[in-house]
Amino acid sequence: MKISLTVNGNAVALDVAPHRTLLEVLREDLGLTGVREGCSTGDCGACTVLVNGKPLVSCLMLVPDAEGASIITIEGLAKGGTLDPMQDAFVKKGGIQCGFCTPGMILAATTEDVPEGNLCRCTGYKKIQEAIREERRTTRPQA
Repeated sequence: MKISLTVNGNAVALDVAPHRTLLEVLREDLGLTGVREGCSTGDCGACTVLVNGKPLVSCLMLVPDAEGASIITIEGLAKGGTLDPMQDAFVKKGGIQCGFCTPGMILAATTEDVPEGNLCRCTGYKKIQEAIREERRTTRPQA
């Protein structure tokens, strides 16, 4: 089947099997390896991407459901060689540990206060929480 979507600001048209997941297409067909496969059951959040501005686990989304959607992966978050403020905060606060969960964690954190559906197996979350709070404090106006 043919599918059209926008990935990291670029229009993409692909011929894909309808049973494939968005995760598979992003990694295998488009080479966006920042999207990580962790559990394949939607529980860990490592495969989180932004779909029309909302964080969703790409391992559970069949690619036909992404038709016409705007997808942002970790590779598309930085602009013009400058890290997104959330990426920068994770680096500065040391919220990256081994880095496996980091892309999904950062993408979820750009839209949520604290990503609750994202798991990190090598930290107690302290540095991740500090990074998110720092980004919120420095870049988002208080209401």
